[in-house]
Amino acid sequence: MKVLVTGAAGFIGCHVARRLAESGRCEVLGVDNLSDYYDVGLKRARLEHLGGCGEFRFLQSDFAEPEKFSGLVAHFRPDYVVHLGAQPGVRFSMENPAAYTRANLQGFASVLEACRRTPPRHVVFASSSSVYGAGARPPFREDDDTDQPVSYYGATKKANELMAYSYAHNHALRLTGLRFFTVYGPWGRPDMAPTLFAKAILEGKSLPLFNEGRNLRDYTYIDDIVDGVVKVLLYPPPAATSTNPPVVSSSSLAPPAPPRLRILNLGHNRPVETLLFVQMLERLLGKPARTELLPAQPGDMFETCADLTAVQAAIGYVPKVPLEEGLRRFVEWFRRYYRI
Repeated sequence: MKVLVTGAAGFIGCHVARRLAESGRCEVLGVDNLSDYYDVGLKRARLEHLGGCGEFRFLQSDFAEPEKFSGLVAHFRPDYVVHLGAQPGVRFSMENPAAYTRANLQGFASVLEACRRTPPRHVVFASSSSVYGAGARPPFREDDDTDQPVSYYGATKKANELMAYSYAHNHALRLTGLRFFTVYGPWGRPDMAPTLFAKAILEGKSLPLFNEGRNLRDYTYIDDIVDGVVKVLLYPPPAATSTNPPVVSSSSLAPPAPPRLRILNLGHNRPVETLLFVQMLERLLGKPARTELLPAQPGDMFETCADLTAVQAAIGYVPKVPLEEGLRRFVEWFRRYYRI
């Protein structure tokens, strides 16, 4: 079968593409524009790591260019689409919202329209735990109120779910949105906590911890995320009937999700305080951190925790890698890649 993966040079994208390509059952086309939001060298290294994997090909292209992307999809005619390309980062969305408007809104519209013109069997797209925002109470359920995201990044991901709703309803596309919860592991982004913290500890630099290090995050190891993505991909939502709860709004007047759309959490359901996360890294790196406890940062959520009831019922998803083991694997990769 043919699978198109956008964001293939990204953290989650490269792992998903690798798993599919190594399965021996997939012809995988990876697409990425190699943006310079963070080190392009890391993205190229991920692609090089993918180079010898079965039936994998890479094309540098921007999915936010509608006509070009529609032509690409029409030519490749994928059976499945995994849309992981996006402008990531909560805090950067406060500084440069235009980048999120283009990649996450215009880009997703381009992907949906291309799939309308050349329909695959199933489209899986990346949402985020950031959609829960103000008012949500952990553990977060898919039918919780998501009408108050506290970051612009979260707002664009909420908008993606609404856009998917309209395409499922009007154009019969089968779509699944996955709300990822704080993914970490080898080949992780340099702007995320594990890499930022590890570098600061080893270089003896001050490590700023917002909300005095008391934020709780549902850290989910990359292999568990990939397991969930691949299993979900192969089991599209039903075409005619659905028992899904409403996913668009918590309002009692909101219509249920159309049968061809579902939204699922992918997390670990074991939130960990940032200070404890740092202490675990200190032990693995063999060096103490110089922590700087700071007030809460605008746009940050104080706690994230995924309710996994729905995804367990849908595909039997159970995360297997505990944080202790996942961080050990991350540190091994970190030392090799950064030669520390």
